[in-house]
Amino acid sequence: MLSKPGVILQHGLDGPPRRLGDWLRDRELPFEVHPMWEQPPPDPREFSFVATLGSESSAARTDGWVPDEIAMLRDAIAADVPVLGLCFGGQALSVALGGGVQTLDRPEVGWIALDVLDPLIPSGRWVQYHFDRIVPPAGARELARSPVGTAAFCQGRHLGLQFHAEADAELVHQWASSDPKLHLSGATVEQLDQQGAEASGPALNQAYTLFDRWLEAFVLGRDGASHKVASATESTAT
Repeated sequence: MLSKPGVILQHGLDGPPRRLGDWLRDRELPFEVHPMWEQPPPDPREFSFVATLGSESSAARTDGWVPDEIAMLRDAIAADVPVLGLCFGGQALSVALGGGVQTLDRPEVGWIALDVLDPLIPSGRWVQYHFDRIVPPAGARELARSPVGTAAFCQGRHLGLQFHAEADAELVHQWASSDPKLHLSGATVEQLDQQGAEASGPALNQAYTLFDRWLEAFVLGRDGASHKVASATESTAT
C-alpha cells in the first residue's frame, strides 16, 4: 500500500506511539520510530508520512531539538510528505505552516468531548493534556474545537490534532501520576482514571476510524476521501 515506510517522531520514553503504532501494525503499514531527543531528525523525503507525537516541551522553544524538528516538518511540507501532528506535534505542525501556539491560563487535561466541525474527526471523548494551544496557520481549515480552542485543523496534506488520539487510559494515568503541574488544570489522578475507565474503550474505535480516514484522505488521496484535503484551502480557521 505504501512505497516507503512512515516515520513517527517520539520525544521521550513516556510518549510512545501506543494506539497509533498498534493501528499501523494492524494495517500492516511499515514504519519506524525516531527518538528526537537522542538523534538529529531524518530526511522526510525517505518516508511516506511523518507523524509527530506529544512532548513536555513547547513548540515555541528556540533551543534543543524543537527547532530542528520544526525545520524538518517544513522540509516535509515542501516535499509534499504528509504530516500528522498529535498534541505537541499538532502545535509544531502549526508553527511549521506559519501558525503558532499560545500558553493557556489553565491547562486543558481530561477526556473531553469535542465540537466536531468536519466528519473526518469522529465524535466522542478524546484525551486533552496540554499547557499550550494551537493557533492555526492562515488558510487552514478548522475541523474540531474543544472548550479552549482549535482541537484539529488541516492544510493541504497535513493534519494537526491538539488531542492525543494515540493515548489510552493507562498512558494518561502514567502522565498524571508523575506530573507535578497536574493541579494547575484542576484535574486529579482519580478523576482522570474514572474518565479513562468510561472513555478509553470507545476512544480506541474512534482512533482507528480517525487514522483510517487520515490514511485514505491525506496519505493515499484516494477518490471519495481526497475532497477533505481539497477543502483545506477553502476556509480559514479562526
